[in-house]
Amino acid sequence: MIRLGIVGYGNLGRGAELAIQNSEDMELVAVFSRRNLDHPLSQPLDGIEQWRSKVDVLILCGGSATDLPEQGPLLAQWFHTVDSFDTHARIPEYFEKMDAISRGCETVSVVSTGWDPGLFSLMRVLGDSVLPKGTSYTFWGRGVSQGHSDAIRRIAGVKDARQYTVPSEDAMNRVRSGENPELSTREKHTRECYVVLEEGADADRIQHEIKEMPNYFSDYDTTVTFITQQEMARDHAELPHGGRVFHSGLTGEGQHHGMDFGLKLDSNPEFTASVLIAYARAVHRLVAVRDYGAHTVLDVPLGLLSPRTADELRRSMV
Repeated sequence: MIRLGIVGYGNLGRGAELAIQNSEDMELVAVFSRRNLDHPLSQPLDGIEQWRSKVDVLILCGGSATDLPEQGPLLAQWFHTVDSFDTHARIPEYFEKMDAISRGCETVSVVSTGWDPGLFSLMRVLGDSVLPKGTSYTFWGRGVSQGHSDAIRRIAGVKDARQYTVPSEDAMNRVRSGENPELSTREKHTRECYVVLEEGADADRIQHEIKEMPNYFSDYDTTVTFITQQEMARDHAELPHGGRVFHSGLTGEGQHHGMDFGLKLDSNPEFTASVLIAYARAVHRLVAVRDYGAHTVLDVPLGLLSPRTADELRRSMV
């Protein structure tokens, strides 16, 4: 059995627990949090290094805005880890830091897993490799972005928040038609933010901070709507998401081809957590061959994610 620990018990952490329950070769041995949890496996995050011999892989379920940049490098000193760091512009920087620490400490870290970055990353590389004379397009939503919602909640004066990413139907139709348009970030998506304020918070300041936040909202047409906690619970309790990766390209003269990969998710955190758990299995196998350092989904053979043997995969999947 692969012994797993979860760090952080929000939506993603709870999703990870469900995914572990669905995996016969894994068991959850501890849930680490800065909070006092009502959970039979709860352990304080302080002193987590004492669990090094009891946990095979740590699933890091913190947010990308502030948690993972601090927790990832710290925990990679002692544990093999998998995370869903999803601030695309900062992935190279985060990877280099995790790689240096993991190599120096002889641990394995798989970073930026999930569905984007993650599965969508694989599809973009596949399209670009098969049809090099072409263009890839990624559209997200309509759905709740966990990372963006978390980034808003970190703003002083925000009590709760949901952020919806909304794709442009016009832009997607232009791609589907084979037009191969050049689309700016702003032309592909809009962002809708629903925010519950702390009592006495400055709404104008918070709206400005959201719209000007780099790597999250500054490049998009963003609307901010302030609502009550009751409205949040009534209208925004679910966490759906999804999206599509299109790759459109040419081979011979005038021979046009399209590749299309899509996801429709009832629960963004539960699906994302399921991807993390699959990559935790891969981490365990990379440890066995001493392939230390950081890896992304592009560096991990797909067969390592499966509970099936290589022979079973060749017989049933190839």
